[in-house]
Amino acid sequence: MTTSRKKVFVSFDYEGLAGVTSWNDVEKRSPEYKRYEMLRQLKAFLKGLEGCEVMLVDSHAAGDNIPWEITEEFPYVTLVSGGIRQYYMMYGIDESFDFAVFFGYHAGIGTIHANMDHTYSSSSIHNIWVNGMEMNEALINAAFAGLFSVPLGCLIGDDKVIAQTSKILPKVLSVETKKSIGRHSAIMKPMGTLLNELEQCARELSTKSREDFEIFKFSSPIEMVVEFSDTLRADLVSSMPLVDRIDGRKVRLTHDDYKVIFEALLAMTYICAAARILV
Repeated sequence: MTTSRKKVFVSFDYEGLAGVTSWNDVEKRSPEYKRYEMLRQLKAFLKGLEGCEVMLVDSHAAGDNIPWEITEEFPYVTLVSGGIRQYYMMYGIDESFDFAVFFGYHAGIGTIHANMDHTYSSSSIHNIWVNGMEMNEALINAAFAGLFSVPLGCLIGDDKVIAQTSKILPKVLSVETKKSIGRHSAIMKPMGTLLNELEQCARELSTKSREDFEIFKFSSPIEMVVEFSDTLRADLVSSMPLVDRIDGRKVRLTHDDYKVIFEALLAMTYICAAARILV
């Protein structure tokens, strides 16, 4: 009797990885870009998923950080690269996946002593609440996975994002990559220790079933409130259908379908990019 392979969806981000503390570390065009540090951590985790079927979605910035050659070393990995694409960080997820993994994630905007804290847009978004819950990217994306009854099985990131997310999803496996102590500072583990933890966590995940984790969903109606960094961005977003202006920097959108909420948030971040050429 053969056992079907586990199917794992991995959404990749950068700021939550060890070895990085500043925007230059995660900017591909920067001479300080830390690709080596990123690939060491990612490969250690993928090594532990041997025997699984993995979709790896490059979701940092333009989505062009992970070289395609990684699939030669890990032939069970399918890589999604580039942007802009539908559902961005969550492109390609469906009911066929056993778990979602959020790799290299970071704390939500405004988190005290969090390294490179932000939520979807470091330049435009000041805060996001869904049904009154303060959100980070892990929770926003976990709720999208929940639309397909896919649980968040594993979270890789700094201590702050793990603390935030595990309050809501206590069963999630996690690996702490670093202890954040400021917006551009963190305490790093020895590389060998972290790489071993990443591989072992992936191996543990591969032994789990979907039922071992929580499915994260919001009850309807779903209300999202977004606070922007300034009134110009709120001006721009106020032209979107279903969006109500609350005050100078805040807007509200309510809908029964979380997919609409999720896509509206992505549209807001794209629209706000226009603010850079309007000032």
